[in-house]
Amino acid sequence: MFDLPLPEMAVFILVVVICFAAAVIGVLQLLSQGEKLRRSLLALVSLAVTLETVILIFRAIAIKAVPLTGLFESMIVLTIVFGLTHLFLSIAIHRVWFSSVMAWVMLLLVLMAGIVAEPASQAHAAASTPWAIAHAVAMILGGASAMLATASAVLYLFAERKLKQKNLLHVLGKVPNIEKLERMNLFGLKSCFVLMTFGLASGIGLAATSASLNMTAIDWLTDAKIVLIAIVWLLLGTIMVLWKTVKLKKKTIAHVTLVAFALILFAVVGTSVFCGTGHDFAASDVEAAEQAK
Repeated sequence: MFDLPLPEMAVFILVVVICFAAAVIGVLQLLSQGEKLRRSLLALVSLAVTLETVILIFRAIAIKAVPLTGLFESMIVLTIVFGLTHLFLSIAIHRVWFSSVMAWVMLLLVLMAGIVAEPASQAHAAASTPWAIAHAVAMILGGASAMLATASAVLYLFAERKLKQKNLLHVLGKVPNIEKLERMNLFGLKSCFVLMTFGLASGIGLAATSASLNMTAIDWLTDAKIVLIAIVWLLLGTIMVLWKTVKLKKKTIAHVTLVAFALILFAVVGTSVFCGTGHDFAASDVEAAEQAK
């Protein structure tokens, strides 16, 4: 994070502070259930989304292109999409636990973006192709869908546990009803599976048509990020089939959702930090120099 240019770093630090404040307010509203606190939380989320958009504008000016290929930019876009999803759903879901969980997930996303933050670099030539744009958009929206499913799964497991303990005061009026959480969880998983299918298909199209990426079929098939995303896709596909055929238990689906979310997080951030990945669309120094001419 501290490698960022000063204007970007100042805005990003402000975003972290705002998201942390939103998460704290999310906890406080659990205690008070105040409508004023809920409005304050939504206002902070809106401000964070606006400031993250400013960061993307800074990046677009710096590279004179759409800032969508770098991991940091992708994480920022993912956070923006998730924040907008939070704001949209909050119109219909007035439950304090829902707002609190969504706020903490958004804070987690921002902190993870900070881990992989780096200065803007020129995009690889392949990044401007329709295949690359379709791939990036599909994967970002798929990630947002997975996070919505995860937030719903966490609330579902929490509500089910409290109901089994006959502790109704912890869920009534604070958590969406079990049926709604089940639907939200399944909707998020279905959306994620469809979007990831489109993302993988467009990724294959990109690999087949962009010789400039300098990666062989073996390189693609053994890349840690690609392997993990493929595993998540297969896991989601299996869940969809089992849900339709043997009517898989909702609790099992919720637990699998958490596993899929963990795999996605490691695929997106962990592989770049710990294992390395060739799934990088930043231009090399030579290519960047040629593009600047």
